[in-house]
Amino acid sequence: MSDSWDDYALGWDTDEAAVSFADKAFNSLNSAVDFERPIIFDFGCGTGLLTERLSPVSNRIVALDSSEKMIAVLNDKKLPNVSTLTVPLSIEAIKENHELHLKFDLVIASSVCGFLPDYESTIKLIKSLLAENGTFVQWDWLASSEDADFGLTRSRVKSALNNAHFRNVSINQPFSMEGPEGSMEVLMAVAI
Repeated sequence: MSDSWDDYALGWDTDEAAVSFADKAFNSLNSAVDFERPIIFDFGCGTGLLTERLSPVSNRIVALDSSEKMIAVLNDKKLPNVSTLTVPLSIEAIKENHELHLKFDLVIASSVCGFLPDYESTIKLIKSLLAENGTFVQWDWLASSEDADFGLTRSRVKSALNNAHFRNVSINQPFSMEGPEGSMEVLMAVAI
């Protein structure tokens, strides 16, 4: 996956759809979650479009992406309270990287979970990174069925979060994006 995302890195921050998605995700986060200077883990951060928006209102952000070129673009932004990691999230990565030993108040995943090879296992890893009463928020493309080639269904997301023992799970559709084939709905899940 890293190689294909590397190909998008240099033009990502000027892609109107990517910028619009980050703006809409940030606005929906502000509407859904009360937080005051949290410690944030941005899982699958890409070039940091959402990280940039969160940096001024957070205490500290650890941003992780498996694409070296995406992380290079984020690092060039020199955000003072952001540290980056270029590794896939795994038990080994958590053990080996002291940045992942923090307990995060907020974990965000913007348009990344639908691309994971094992969404359910990754959700359990994410839960292990949260502080007590910490919040996980994900935005993904809403799939029309379980066998769709793209995105996640509400039922799969709800099942994964419940199986990982999250509580107060809510799922909604805060916005949509226009694409070449019409409107694409975005699913947002919030869980504690």
